[in-house]
Amino acid sequence: MTNTITNPKDAEFSSSNNNYDDEIDLRELFAVLWVGKKLIILITLLFAVSSVALALWMPNIYKSEVLLAPAEETQGGGLSGIASQFGGLASLAGINLGKSGTDKTALAMEVMKSRQFTSDFINNHHLLPDLMAVDKWNMSDNSITYDPDIYIAESQEWVREVKPPKQPKPSMQEAYKAFSEIFSVSSDKETGLVTVSIEHKSPFVAQQWLIWLITDINAVMKQRDVTEAERSTKYLQQQIEQTNVADIRAVLYKLVEEQVKTIMFAEVRDEYIFKTVDPAVVPEEKFKPKRALICVLGTLLGGMLAVFIVLVRYFVKKEN
Repeated sequence: MTNTITNPKDAEFSSSNNNYDDEIDLRELFAVLWVGKKLIILITLLFAVSSVALALWMPNIYKSEVLLAPAEETQGGGLSGIASQFGGLASLAGINLGKSGTDKTALAMEVMKSRQFTSDFINNHHLLPDLMAVDKWNMSDNSITYDPDIYIAESQEWVREVKPPKQPKPSMQEAYKAFSEIFSVSSDKETGLVTVSIEHKSPFVAQQWLIWLITDINAVMKQRDVTEAERSTKYLQQQIEQTNVADIRAVLYKLVEEQVKTIMFAEVRDEYIFKTVDPAVVPEEKFKPKRALICVLGTLLGGMLAVFIVLVRYFVKKEN
């Protein structure tokens, strides 16, 4: 068995030698960067100029928002009062007595994001050119300039060049995708308030679209409930005529009464599903792009890329 005796002085010398090697590596690294400083400065400057040009080229985008509160379901009290007793009979008529204001709010939010509602909204208000072909917004006269390679405003003709199956005029699928990118709807879980926003190159267009959107969703949800109530009322009246049992007839009359209340409630209120808490305004300040941030990030990216290139080039040559 061999005993190895380590000399403390040798260990100290070895440790100092390793530190010395590390120090030489750092010096070598800084020396490499110093030698390649011209390339680093050139690439960083190129990225900086490019990021500034990109930031200046990107158009201003304005964001308009509206804050909404779910409308109170005033007729819900009568329905909930008989729901526990006559829910089964009401379901035969296609009536959901357990429907609450919160459920309707969630449904309305999903309807706003649906393809059918978006397509109808775009077609009814003729939004396709302002959605798909805007080049820029002119602040001086509040006018919109369209991209001549996409849309000719004078003749209302679509001239964009696309590959089949796409057509010069954008389809509703393309329009829905474009609208979804600038449209947002969210609900605060604590307060229940709903925020709807639209982004556009024109702040006036963004505000106008929000006004139309809230009006349309209230009208659509109102029409749905009225149609359902009218259909249910017709069915209930048929059942009343076919039964001679007094108790059942009394229940059916109560259900008819609730449907009449639903129709009356819908007819007398414009803000049927959403009440406006904070209306949409024309934004004075742009929402994006963040030009200063783009310039800083572009410059930093260029500097990091330049350092990486210099180091890789040196170590490749060193290996060879």
